[in-house]
Amino acid sequence: MARHPWRTALGVTLASVLALSGCAGSQEQHGGGSGAPRTGGIARFALPPSATPNWIMPIAIPGYGANYNGVIRDTMFVPLYNYDGSSGSVTFDDPGSAADAPRYSADGKTVTITLKPLTWSTGDPVTSRDVEFWLNLVRAGKDNWGKYSEGLMPDNIKAFHAIDDRTFTLTLDKAYNPDWFTANQLRLIVPMPQRAWDRTSADGPVGDHDRDPAGAKQVFDFLVGQAKKLGTYATNPLWKVADGPFTLTGFTAGGEVTLTKNPKYTGPDTAKLDTVKFLTFTSSSAEYNVLRAGGVDYGYVPTSNLGQQPKLESQGYRVVPWNGWSITYSPYNFNNPRLGKVFSQLYVRQALQHAVDQDAITSVIWRGSARVGYGPVPQDNDTKYLSQRQKTNPYPFDLDAARKLLAGHGWKPGSDGVLACAAPELCGEGIAAGTRLSLTMLTESGSDETDGTMQELRSQFSRIGVELKVNSQPLNTVLANGTACEPSDASCSWQLSYFGTQGSWYFPANPSGEQLFATGAGTNFGSYSDKHADELMNATTLSASDQPMFDYSAYLTEQLPVLWLPNPPYQVSAIDTALHGVSQDPIGGLTPQRWFWTR
Repeated sequence: MARHPWRTALGVTLASVLALSGCAGSQEQHGGGSGAPRTGGIARFALPPSATPNWIMPIAIPGYGANYNGVIRDTMFVPLYNYDGSSGSVTFDDPGSAADAPRYSADGKTVTITLKPLTWSTGDPVTSRDVEFWLNLVRAGKDNWGKYSEGLMPDNIKAFHAIDDRTFTLTLDKAYNPDWFTANQLRLIVPMPQRAWDRTSADGPVGDHDRDPAGAKQVFDFLVGQAKKLGTYATNPLWKVADGPFTLTGFTAGGEVTLTKNPKYTGPDTAKLDTVKFLTFTSSSAEYNVLRAGGVDYGYVPTSNLGQQPKLESQGYRVVPWNGWSITYSPYNFNNPRLGKVFSQLYVRQALQHAVDQDAITSVIWRGSARVGYGPVPQDNDTKYLSQRQKTNPYPFDLDAARKLLAGHGWKPGSDGVLACAAPELCGEGIAAGTRLSLTMLTESGSDETDGTMQELRSQFSRIGVELKVNSQPLNTVLANGTACEPSDASCSWQLSYFGTQGSWYFPANPSGEQLFATGAGTNFGSYSDKHADELMNATTLSASDQPMFDYSAYLTEQLPVLWLPNPPYQVSAIDTALHGVSQDPIGGLTPQRWFWTR
């Protein structure tokens, strides 16, 4: 029992939830209907626990890249290219894309793209100029763009040339793997309404400011500043200009979002519902109580409540897992002024990885709904890119191996049992005598499964002499405070972070890691830097062969740039059986415009 103290906590939570559910009174029934599609109506979707949307601009700055922001944004601003994995493999989603498939020149260095005949809600057509606008702003603000990796988008676009209003070419700096380039680079582009957004202040004139680098930076800063004003989302005229199947008509202080069918949408992916509401909850228990009362049409079931599936089904829900094309991990902050040098030691990372009992976490805390994860490539769906090294887990749960690694490098327990560096010459460069292995994990709040995982890690770490303190915060706080930093920054106090209750990272079609682990990458939160890893990731972007991905998978598995953890499903969904068109896309897409009622 001492090994798994979280069992007690889960039992208390479950009892509390059942008691609350029993007192819920009348329940709203779901299901039924004729089976025939009908247009119109409203659907209520439950957002993850403690998660609230906080970004609307198609160029997201670091700390604002949560998946649900992108899901909502894609319904309003159609990305150049969209992908969907609901068929079992990740494929081009033509109706959800703003352009026809790209055409690459024979030498691979020129891409020709033709936009579909979409129209902004102002009546203006979506044109090549809107793509140029996005590119100019990203160039000007790339150091503050969450998707930026040095040498890649936009650095790898040497020239933009508009052939006409709907057709343009991109000249690349070299020939890339076309499949990778389309899925991982062109997918980042989102046409933005230049005629409405190309201004440097709210009351300033619209112009061609973006065509001058200094002007583009002013426009970028202005739009970022507007995007930080969450309270104005529902009324700011900037965000009313959309080309997608929905427009934003409601955004509360608590983060509840209302999308309304865009009557001026001209594409092939017209919304069938009138309204979609995204509901927020402070915890998974709170969400489950509302679900049991029938107040959600598309929600989720905490794993501690999976035993209640028959009751939910009798209420008119179908309960199905939503598995992701994803990995889950906890970044080390290699620039933390106190422990960065400690995390830089591979033997320390190996010891901590040996102390993660992934089998217990997946089977007990996640009740079998999560899958083990040993490296940087998704390993519970299509295993096309998975190396043998990652498959076979070089660091299995082994507390003795962990203790030997630490003892062999000069760490000895203090009076409280926590290890301290007793031999700096063995501990590693930059680690002073007396440095203690006392770590703090910044983690998202509101999830029983996350709480259980943290308690399990704390228990096992304590058995090898490592103290783990847990600082639980709302997800947006974790994402905002756990970003890349310099040791001298006040914001660099975080040591480890966890934002993986629904998986830490959902990949585009190609699961390369240039956005996560490349030196200086926008979502390389822990500032991991390794020259050989950079070379391997670069190779994955150039070659159409699978071998570079195998090499990358094997090396990062061994190098442990992060603490690998079990990968949970996006969620175990409870969906009204009368709500159809739901795809449960493994890459995290939602496409609510395709939902429809049969009731």
